[in-house]
Amino acid sequence: MGALHEGHISLIKASQKKCQNTVVSIYINPLQFSQTEDLDTYPRNFEFDLEILLQHKIDAIFFPNDLMMYPDFFSTMVEETKLSKVLEGKSRPTFFKGVTTVVVKLFNIIKPTHAFFGKKDAQQLLIIKKIINDLAYDLELIPCPIIRDNNGLALSSRNQYLSDENKKSASLINKGLEVGRKMLEAGERNVDLIKGKIIFPLKEKNIFKIDYISISDINTLSEITNEIDSDILVSVAVFVEDIRLIDNFQFFID
Repeated sequence: MGALHEGHISLIKASQKKCQNTVVSIYINPLQFSQTEDLDTYPRNFEFDLEILLQHKIDAIFFPNDLMMYPDFFSTMVEETKLSKVLEGKSRPTFFKGVTTVVVKLFNIIKPTHAFFGKKDAQQLLIIKKIINDLAYDLELIPCPIIRDNNGLALSSRNQYLSDENKKSASLINKGLEVGRKMLEAGERNVDLIKGKIIFPLKEKNIFKIDYISISDINTLSEITNEIDSDILVSVAVFVEDIRLIDNFQFFID
């Protein structure tokens, strides 16, 4: 969706390492925004993005406008009906229908052999994997690591909205998650105890509003409520002032 940063560049580098040709799409998809979200103010700087892409010598840029993607009388949507109803889907009910529709269109237009998506959007990654399998796309999905700022904040285009002070404060999101990870590595399996420790650093600042803190099955996204006995996704969504940030990590039971 533009506003390129090192996270996006890491996807480009992964593609160039694996594939003969790399195509980058830049499109701010209106179907992913509800009426109360930030479509009108979402960061846009195509000239800056283009310069970055030229520096990295990609092979093609797909930069459509709304009419190209959604012609007059467009009325066909692609919807995943299980994984998209929880976590981000519960907070943003129309979001994933917009994601799956535009991703399917991009797959149909570009016809890639591989698609590279970041693990920061872990639920999105799982849903895209599912539509690839469910709709029999002949392509390989490549998950790529979360890229973080020096203070641990997961890189996101929306980070541009944050002041320097709030970027520093937002690093507490990852610090809380790291506390949870260390507890799991030490053998703790009680969900409530782990969630409590993840929340604790965020309570040090009154600028945070927690949307959700989740510990869910890594494949089904079903919420785990008691003891952890399967591979999990630990994920959070937090508002810093009015800016919504997400982060996560995966943990695998030996």
